[in-house]
Amino acid sequence: MTILSIAGVIVLVALVILFFYYVPFFLWLSAKVSGVDISLIQLFLMRIRKVPPTIIVNAMIEAHKAGLKSIRRDDLEAHYLAGGNVVRVVHALVSSSKANIDLSFQMATAIDLAGRDVDEAVQMSVNPKVIDTPIVSSVAKDGIQLLVKARVTVRANIKQLVGGAGEETVLARVGEGIVSSIGSSETHKQVLEHPDSISKLVLSKGLDAGTAFEILSIDIADVDVGKNIGATLQMDQAEADKNIAQARAESRRAMAVAEEQEMRAKAQEARAKVIEAEAEVPLAMAEAFRSGNLGIMDYYKMKNIEADTQMREAIAKPAAAAKAAEKKEKKDKQ
Repeated sequence: MTILSIAGVIVLVALVILFFYYVPFFLWLSAKVSGVDISLIQLFLMRIRKVPPTIIVNAMIEAHKAGLKSIRRDDLEAHYLAGGNVVRVVHALVSSSKANIDLSFQMATAIDLAGRDVDEAVQMSVNPKVIDTPIVSSVAKDGIQLLVKARVTVRANIKQLVGGAGEETVLARVGEGIVSSIGSSETHKQVLEHPDSISKLVLSKGLDAGTAFEILSIDIADVDVGKNIGATLQMDQAEADKNIAQARAESRRAMAVAEEQEMRAKAQEARAKVIEAEAEVPLAMAEAFRSGNLGIMDYYKMKNIEADTQMREAIAKPAAAAKAAEKKEKKDKQ
């Protein structure tokens, strides 16, 4: 009997726990006290659809207390089943209502499902955010490098949060504007004297177009002077020109050496032909004697002419004549 009583109590407790799990009576009572119209059957059906009743009911209570009467239970359930954050959406709607920002439930759910924090976006619309840009390096027309760091004050653009570009795009555009502004300056001194000219030029370009933010201001936080890029480039160019000139001079020298060798080879070839022709002279003279075309008197006349020629050369150029005589003597001996 005692065992049956204990078993009955356990079963009864289990049934009570199961009942209050599927039929959250106290949650329904809290909703009724807060003025939210919802039935126990609807809460039971939420459990069946695997929608946490606590999240939906608390969101409805928050919206009701904030005066947002247009938010329906079905819409909250649909947003939860779509993978959205119901609590964050309701917080954003309440904040936008208090700040007098035009934000509909459909827009808030679309922003949330797009992966953006809609509650943070509403807070950023009320309280603008300051973004520090990384150090931007640019070179003025005089070749001096400037290192600029800026602070961009942005406000969220609710209408552009779906499909609009993020902070990275804003920073990239601001950096591009800074580089363009410095690059168009004649000297780096102009930038150092009037750093606000950079922010004015960048703001005038409308860099926030197509982004989820509205740029309120761009403030130049720091400007540092870097390297003399112009001088470095000139030095590199001069070094390159010198190397090119050296290469061309070396090429010309090699061509000159090759041409000299070629001329020497041609001179040797010409000398060889002359020697060959001189060797044929005695043969020709012998042939002339045998054929009767050359007589003995003709031969002696030719010898007298050669002797006169050598005498004149000896008088004009004694050293050259002496060498020529030695060569002829050696040749005759051979």
